[in-house]
This record gives sequence, C-alpha cells and structure tokens, in this order.
Amino acid sequence: MAPGRTRLGEGVVRARILIGLLGLSLVAGCAAPSKPGKPVAPAPAAPKPRAEPPDTCGLRAVKSLVGQPRSAIPVPVNPALRRVTCTRCVQTQDYNPRRLNIYYDADTGVIERVACG
Repeated sequence: MAPGRTRLGEGVVRARILIGLLGLSLVAGCAAPSKPGKPVAPAPAAPKPRAEPPDTCGLRAVKSLVGQPRSAIPVPVNPALRRVTCTRCVQTQDYNPRRLNIYYDADTGVIERVACG
C-alpha cells in the first residue's frame, strides 16, 4: 500500500475510537469530584408568597371607590386620619400608616386610587 493511504477498515476503527473518547470525556465531566469538598447546600425553597400588609387605615373598606366620582367619598369618622387630594395637588410628605389617602383626578373628579400613608 502506498505511504499516506490507509485501509478502509482503519478509518472506521479510528472514528469509533474518537467517538468513544469523546463520550468518555463527556461522562467524566459529569462525574463527582474525586476530592471531598464542602457539602453542597440544598437548593433554596421556593419563595413564600408575600403576605398582604395589614390594613392599618381601613383601605379594604374603600377600595370600591376607585372609578367613582369624588362625591361618593363617605364623611369620615375621624377627619384627621383621612386625606382627600387630587393626583396633581401638593401635599405634605409625612407618613402616617393610619391615615387613608384618597386621590382623584382634578379634571374629571373621578377617584383614581386609594392608599394608606
């Protein structure tokens, strides 16, 4: 046989050897490390659903006002704990978790949102 030429059977054998070596290297990459290391921490548990914040200002009772006209706002029992203001109006920045804020659109008078604070 001429130099540089291989027999057909040798090429098949070489291909099988290469495929076998490739497979072994892939499997070896997935094997556990031979050195004992730090124990692997278990996967973190799924995040718990966020608990709804406590209703400190009576928000649940007035959520239904959103989308209604400003005239639908009931008279408060304690006016010091309720603020009715337009969405573009200037207001104080103090935070009181017991105060109920009702925001309405200045042009339409429709209540846009309610929030504690």
